[in-house]
Amino acid sequence: MTLQVGLGIVVLLGVSLMVSGSLNPITFIAFVIISSRIYSPLISILTLLPELFYMLVSIDRMRSLQSESIMEGKEDVTFANHTINIDHVNFSYNQINVINNLSCTIPEGKMTALVGPSGSGKSTLLQLIARFWDVNSGRITIGNLDIKQIDPETLMHSMAFVFQQVVLFDDTIMNNIRIGRHNASDEEVKLAAKIARCDELIARLPDGWNTLIGENGSKLSGGERQRISIARALLKNAPIILLDEATASLDPENEIYIQEAIASLVKDRTVIVIAHRLKTIIGADNIIVLDKGSIAEQGNYQDLMDNNGLFTKLYSFQKQALSVNY
Repeated sequence: MTLQVGLGIVVLLGVSLMVSGSLNPITFIAFVIISSRIYSPLISILTLLPELFYMLVSIDRMRSLQSESIMEGKEDVTFANHTINIDHVNFSYNQINVINNLSCTIPEGKMTALVGPSGSGKSTLLQLIARFWDVNSGRITIGNLDIKQIDPETLMHSMAFVFQQVVLFDDTIMNNIRIGRHNASDEEVKLAAKIARCDELIARLPDGWNTLIGENGSKLSGGERQRISIARALLKNAPIILLDEATASLDPENEIYIQEAIASLVKDRTVIVIAHRLKTIIGADNIIVLDKGSIAEQGNYQDLMDNNGLFTKLYSFQKQALSVNY
């Protein structure tokens, strides 16, 4: 504001000095011209100062990323099996412990479910297994190989993901599914889509397989995007499947399609599934109940119900919620 009124102050003061005879007109005109040239760039600089501060914050974040060590490891790796062992793992976000001395085994060819209250560490544990982050202490092994010694890209070849938030591109359905395996033939893509129950979806689209689905699948419903994500995972044919709330926000009709597609996806694979709807994991071979980053209890559905612990409490709460009439 001072700079905006600065030129006016110069004019008023200059006129006052000229009237009193202490300033000649030429000097006055010179001051007006100089001040107009000075105030304009100063105003521009002050206007850009907030952007400069924002950029400094961004630069600090970029420097912190650059200071992080690059995840490296062996590229030529062969797994003896796909049993996942989690051995006394600890992990924290910004000094806040999320996983506390957690140990368990996820057997090959079985379905293991992770359940627990919000914030108990379910998604974090899944992402540690995928090596999105490295553990602070302890270790995670697949087939007795420490994943910290395996190149992340190599590790990704052995895993397929189906998350609640599906990432799709403004491209054709064919190309979005083919992301699972770039060298797959059209016939293999179509077979994966058929198993994932995408037939009905593709048949009613104006250009069929060549329909552009919009940025992040904006032209499709949530259930349709999930089916494409499952088709992508089927095409990849990875031995380890990670499912994170894949049916959490679907309507009953779409949930049936998705459950059928998931049943095809998880057959004879090592599967880890996170589910808030506890009825969907009743048939899991092993259920691990997490609470505050530690294992509260584990076992199959009947064992946990008989134990009358945290799982029984969560199951009862959900059952009560579903029985409420609005």
